[in-house]
Amino acid sequence: MGVESVVNTAEMRRRAIRRLPKLLGDWLEGGAEDELGIVRSLEQFHRYCLLPHYLVDVSTIDTAVRLFDRTYDIPLGIAPTGYPGLFWPGADMALARAAVDQNVPYIMSGHATATVENAAKAAPEHCWFQLYPAKDPDITRDIVARAADAGLETLVVTVDVPTEPKRERDLRNKFEMPMRMRPSVILDGLLHPFWTARYLGAGGLPTMANWAPYAREGADATAVALFAEAQGCPTVSWADLEEIRTNWPGKLVLKGVLSGDDARQAADKGVDGLIVSNHGGRESDRLPAPLDVLPHVLEAAPDLSVMVDGGIRRGADIVTALCLGARFVFVGRPIVYGLTVNGCEGVKRALAILQDEMVTTMRQIGRTSVSDLDRSVVYDTHAVSHDGSVRASNRSQGTWE
Repeated sequence: MGVESVVNTAEMRRRAIRRLPKLLGDWLEGGAEDELGIVRSLEQFHRYCLLPHYLVDVSTIDTAVRLFDRTYDIPLGIAPTGYPGLFWPGADMALARAAVDQNVPYIMSGHATATVENAAKAAPEHCWFQLYPAKDPDITRDIVARAADAGLETLVVTVDVPTEPKRERDLRNKFEMPMRMRPSVILDGLLHPFWTARYLGAGGLPTMANWAPYAREGADATAVALFAEAQGCPTVSWADLEEIRTNWPGKLVLKGVLSGDDARQAADKGVDGLIVSNHGGRESDRLPAPLDVLPHVLEAAPDLSVMVDGGIRRGADIVTALCLGARFVFVGRPIVYGLTVNGCEGVKRALAILQDEMVTTMRQIGRTSVSDLDRSVVYDTHAVSHDGSVRASNRSQGTWE
């Protein structure tokens, strides 16, 4: 069956996981330690219900949002995913094309398998670039300059990877980047011929193209990956962010913010936007869910464009995040599921599913535009006492009017 028959992101996930070797499926699905961060990211949405207004004309629903001087068809973007070429050959260009076709932003990963220059050519109005600062500050400066020279308008600095996480699935699988062709890996590949044929047909391990210029001359994909790994997890300070702000002429977004104090500092340093994120539960098992800290971030930085990623699997999740104050949301794993199943067409189908569900949800609750989505729409089930009485937090939101 074609990708158009997929009805939700959970089904897309099942198809993707069946096609991937176990170690890659675990790498995609896994998180840090007990993976409670992943659970929190998913369950954060379950505490909220959406209050409907009926007798409303919902024949036309407007999901368009203006963000950083551009209008997108839906307040949903493609989050950065490292080494996407492992899931589909030419993945970065597939993601860029899907972003253009669906009119959404695409954040190219700092560990992409294509160059920022090529992504900018493919999606000049839709591509943002994620920066992982390097231990060598000259590399950081050069990557920032390359993104600016390519004409990109938004730089996303990810700050929530100060050290290597403990991902126990990867430890059990002896999974590492770059992948080593051990007998167990070869057997895993033979049991998943669809993925293996595409991987080998594309020449094997893809190169982290943005890092290639800084590795030794003639370095192959493995050597480039090892070099990039050695440059990872540097100590990044607010002074470093100030330098990036000075060198970057466009919009600057900080990704990984989970506290009001950091949000306030970011605003003081000239940042234009924040992505409230716990890195999908992949870096630390004890970080809060993004929605739980969103109110603190919004209060601390009311003038910034505050966005959210993590745990979004349904269009109703997008609606909930917007009602709670997020300006925009980004999605990672569901996009990779679509990419794994059918490249660009799979990504477009994943985005279309989420958009269709968002439109359906807005019709069901009688809200016809994104501007109608505010705190009065959400009902917090955690604010109801065991005896059924309503606590003040819900009454103050007008949720019983």
